[in-house]
Amino acid sequence: MKKVVLLGSTGSIGTSTCKVAEDLPNDLELIGLAAGRNVNLLRQQVAQFNPQMVSVTDPAAAKEFANEFNGTPNVQYGDEGLLALATLPEADIVLIAIVGTAGLQPAMAAIRAGKDIAVASKEILVMAGETVMAEARKHGVKVLAVDSEHSAIFQCLDGKPVDSIRQIWLTASGGPFREKPADEFADITVEQALKHPSWEMGRKITIDSSTLFNKGLEMIEARWLFDIEMPRVKVVVHPQSVIHSMVEFVDGSMLAQLSTPDMCLPIQYALTYPARAASDRVQTSLAEIGRLDFEEPDVERFPALDLARRAGEEGGTLPAVLNAANEVAVEAFCERQLSYMGITESVAAVMDAHEIVAQPSLEEILEADSWARNATQNVILDA
Repeated sequence: MKKVVLLGSTGSIGTSTCKVAEDLPNDLELIGLAAGRNVNLLRQQVAQFNPQMVSVTDPAAAKEFANEFNGTPNVQYGDEGLLALATLPEADIVLIAIVGTAGLQPAMAAIRAGKDIAVASKEILVMAGETVMAEARKHGVKVLAVDSEHSAIFQCLDGKPVDSIRQIWLTASGGPFREKPADEFADITVEQALKHPSWEMGRKITIDSSTLFNKGLEMIEARWLFDIEMPRVKVVVHPQSVIHSMVEFVDGSMLAQLSTPDMCLPIQYALTYPARAASDRVQTSLAEIGRLDFEEPDVERFPALDLARRAGEEGGTLPAVLNAANEVAVEAFCERQLSYMGITESVAAVMDAHEIVAQPSLEEILEADSWARNATQNVILDA
């Protein structure tokens, strides 16, 4: 029985994690839950899983929640609540599914407390991959992937040495605009960008999938998770989203992990690793799928890939700037303050203006993140 803390329990990854825990009551126990402002869903999760501790964003909501449950579970709030959950002594693993940069400090706290972490918030490794992985090695804990692509690579590698790898291939669905002519991109609406062809996800990650920023962030994440240089991290468009990623070895062999798209599978693998628990939730019929297609990504229409590769290769604080600028630009697009093409244009402008700090400390990474957010707001106002 693994005792699990789940940060971000009411988001898309969090609710899928709850399904996995429901499927495997003899394997997983949710002992800590953190939510944002969706207190009603958290209330249902508490009733179902009876955790030791929960945390919410708002102190007033936390007080109301504590009064309602009369001391069980222990109710925390804010950043301090996330840190308390991340270091809960009884926890074996902390799954971090908080959107954006808010998961970085809890991730570091969990590692330093000797907890394995499962990472669904790719921003953690994009911003501070070198620091996070060094800290994990220092404390002898595992950093396990929850993204379907990185889970696939992890399963294909299965402990094989880095020098046996020729290239890692991340697959991308291509998003809803894979076949859309470039001259129509200026008119793309928020509603169109939120219609993903393969996955049901939260708002931010769905927009990122449409621009391919999501895949760019995954490239940087893979670079650190698997200790491999950026030039060996490749992207191929695979519209069916059945092959979740591949590893090409030095002898020319390729291994791929396949399944029907369902986030419960990589979540379950991360939480039960190194075991494989039986589950009937994901069923895959190759005959029904029928065909698997591949094509080169179009970096002219989707410049986010080249921006991410540049950030990953130059390193230092630039990946944190890329990530922060994209977060602000996506939010501005969703609030209809910025055009669709303005997302990548704003990120590129902020990256060009940034003075990179090489081998930054965690404090310098957070400073670069804050600078980039302010700089992006200014770029949007001037647009």
